[in-house]
Amino acid sequence: MSQFMETFLALRDEKRFADIIAAVPYARLMGVACGEDENGELLFSLPFAERNVGNTTLPALHGGLIGGFLENAALLHLMWNRESLEAPKIVDFSLDYLRSGKATTLYAQCEITKQGKRVAHVLIEAWQEDRRKPVAVARAHFLLSTPS
Repeated sequence: MSQFMETFLALRDEKRFADIIAAVPYARLMGVACGEDENGELLFSLPFAERNVGNTTLPALHGGLIGGFLENAALLHLMWNRESLEAPKIVDFSLDYLRSGKATTLYAQCEITKQGKRVAHVLIEAWQEDRRKPVAVARAHFLLSTPS
C-alpha cells in the first residue's frame, strides 16, 4: 500500500474532509471542498474564485477547471467508497458541457455505476444554483488493479 492510500484511508475513516483535499495537490490548488449532503452522500464544491474565470466577458468558469474538478471528484468518490490499498488510475474521461459555469460556487456529486475487480465506471454531475440545471455531466472509467 502506498503512503498516500494509507493516509487517505485514515482520513476517510475520521471524515477529515479538509485534510483529504489538502493531500490531493490538484484539488487543493483549485480550491475544492468536500463534505456530506443531508443524505450522507459525498458532496464536492468549488467555491467561486476570480482566478477560476476563463471568460471574463460573461464571466464564466474556465472549462478546463470544470473538467479537472469533475475528474477529481470522481477519483475521490471512488477512493472513498472502496476498500482498496491501491489508488485507481483513470483510463477514460468524457465530459459534456451543458451551460456556462457562472461566477458562483459549483457543486458535484458522483455515482458509481459499475465496480468490478479491474474497472469502475463513475457518473459525475455538476450544477450551481439548481441541481435540475446541470452545468456539466461526465463519465469516468478507472483501472482498479493491474492485470497479472
